[in-house]
Amino acid sequence: MTQRVLVIDDEPDICELLELTLLRMGLDTATAGTVKEGLLEIQNFKPDLCLTDMKLPDGTGFDIVRYIQRETPHIPVAVITAFGSMEAAVEALKAGAYDFVSKPVDLTKLRDLVHTALKLSENNDLPAAVAKNTDDTTSIIGESYAIKVLKKTIEKLARSQAPVFIHGESGTGKELVAKQIHELSPRSSNAFVPVNCGAIPESLMESEFFGHKKGSFTGAIEDKEGLFQAANHGTLFLDEVADLPLSMQVKLLRVIQEKAVKAVGGVEEVPTDCRILSATHKNLEEEVEKGNFRQDLYYRLNVIKLDVPSLSVRGGDIMLLADFFLNQISERWDLPKAELSDQSIDALTNYPFPGNVRELENILERACTLADGEYIEPDDLQLPKITPVIKSMTLDATISELVTESPLAILQDERGEILQALDQTRWNRTAAAKVLGMTFRQLRYRIKKYELDQAP
Repeated sequence: MTQRVLVIDDEPDICELLELTLLRMGLDTATAGTVKEGLLEIQNFKPDLCLTDMKLPDGTGFDIVRYIQRETPHIPVAVITAFGSMEAAVEALKAGAYDFVSKPVDLTKLRDLVHTALKLSENNDLPAAVAKNTDDTTSIIGESYAIKVLKKTIEKLARSQAPVFIHGESGTGKELVAKQIHELSPRSSNAFVPVNCGAIPESLMESEFFGHKKGSFTGAIEDKEGLFQAANHGTLFLDEVADLPLSMQVKLLRVIQEKAVKAVGGVEEVPTDCRILSATHKNLEEEVEKGNFRQDLYYRLNVIKLDVPSLSVRGGDIMLLADFFLNQISERWDLPKAELSDQSIDALTNYPFPGNVRELENILERACTLADGEYIEPDDLQLPKITPVIKSMTLDATISELVTESPLAILQDERGEILQALDQTRWNRTAAAKVLGMTFRQLRYRIKKYELDQAP
């Protein structure tokens, strides 16, 4: 069945241009010149996509967006804004618009928008359908109320093109959330490109983001595509976006507004169609107040803010996650799954996890290496204990009193002892386990953990 697009605009020239473009794409079209006519066509024509101008004789595009959100939320709606009216475009996205296109209309960008938006109409249950095929390693694990709310919000956001700012403490899984939004979106068949903004040297940042032409600078021996081109028709995830230098923030803002990039050493801007998701553990509002982050870029990225809950408010999810990580460790090391003792379960469920999910994973991986029996005991978890600091102590004295031998040092010493025992027994693992005073299973865990199985 041919898909249908409704155009709502009171300018005949614009309507004619859009209709011709859509017809050449093999789509059925209908037009309306007012809000009233547009609402009637939505009911009668039953479009798969609606394009509406922001300024109409009897109202605005917001009236159309709000009606569709209320009555037919499965229909994506894109707004047509006047040149330079970014504030109106952002407000439309916040109101529920799928995307926007600026006048004068760039037909290449319009076709990209239409093509992506119509994927939503091909399957109104897209999030549920895609979720069935989502790999366990990219799904969000949890049954707590906070996670159920997060999952529902992600499904809604997946149907939009609006930029999303993901905020959460370190280790909460912000990149996982971003990837879930991508995988439940009509862009899921294209690339998800994550980039840690704080890990790129400032001198290479423009080249990394926008690409460069051969000979544009020393070392540019060939043309190179940037991250925006790599994410074309997909999703670009800007992690730790607060770490971007101000000079790069200006250029990033322009690219987001113009939806086009110019490579270093290039002369032409190339259209790019990618959804922008961003994240940081920092407070961006405070960074704006300090002058470290541009306010205009903040408003452009923070169209929709999504908070990722910390592990401390997720209750029973701790044991679900623990079981998941223990299964992963078992599969990765090709060893029997380690089990938690009842005392260890109590210890984990009562620990605040300042490092969140990432800390839980690290704790369990270390515990699997240190465990002496079939069960992981509380001592194997090595959970930090909160020790009160005596105010009269000097800083150096406080540190020396509170810091014990680091787990890293312990693991390095143990690796050496295991290697020595294996050499002593000519790599007879059963004999080496006896020398070390551990079970064969415990030794196998440690050999996998320290990658000693790759030794001669």
